[in-house]
Amino acid sequence: MTVLPANGTVRPIVRWGDPVLHRASQPVAEYGDQLAAVVADMVATMRAADGVGLAANQIGVDLALFVFDCADADDIRQQGIICNPVLTLPAGRGRHLDEAEEGCLSLPGAFIACARPDEASVVGVDHRGRPVSVHGTGWLARCLQHESDHVVGTVFADRLARRTRRTLLARAEASAEDYPPSWPVGPA
Repeated sequence: MTVLPANGTVRPIVRWGDPVLHRASQPVAEYGDQLAAVVADMVATMRAADGVGLAANQIGVDLALFVFDCADADDIRQQGIICNPVLTLPAGRGRHLDEAEEGCLSLPGAFIACARPDEASVVGVDHRGRPVSVHGTGWLARCLQHESDHVVGTVFADRLARRTRRTLLARAEASAEDYPPSWPVGPA
């Protein structure tokens, strides 16, 4: 299991509607101290927000990169760092959808059901450029799909029917005062 860095600085999370969330992120091309610092900040921010995953664009960094720390269907905790992720989902008879509630740190305080396959695989490289391959089931599968979506400019609300999306956005608006613009840097 990858050990996530613990020395980052918590940054404010970018909210739904910000252009950086709604366009494909730039591929990671340089691996070094600067990228390691971004990764450390992402981990610190994810943890401060009680999240299970966070993409770089969610802290305003236009790079194809995400971090995760969550359990799979067997309740085994997995964590990692994936740059330039390529997502693969089951197809045909091997595809089973899970209708669980989902939320997003860029829409804090709002959750709604979102159908996703119950398995997913992602390949890419870590923050040092070493190959990474992750297969996930259960919550981990949902997380891998959710964060891979962020990298290509899709927020999970984009996957919802118009009426369901309106409900989600209304829920986020109703809890907005609990999540100030600096959140999670400041108290929620």
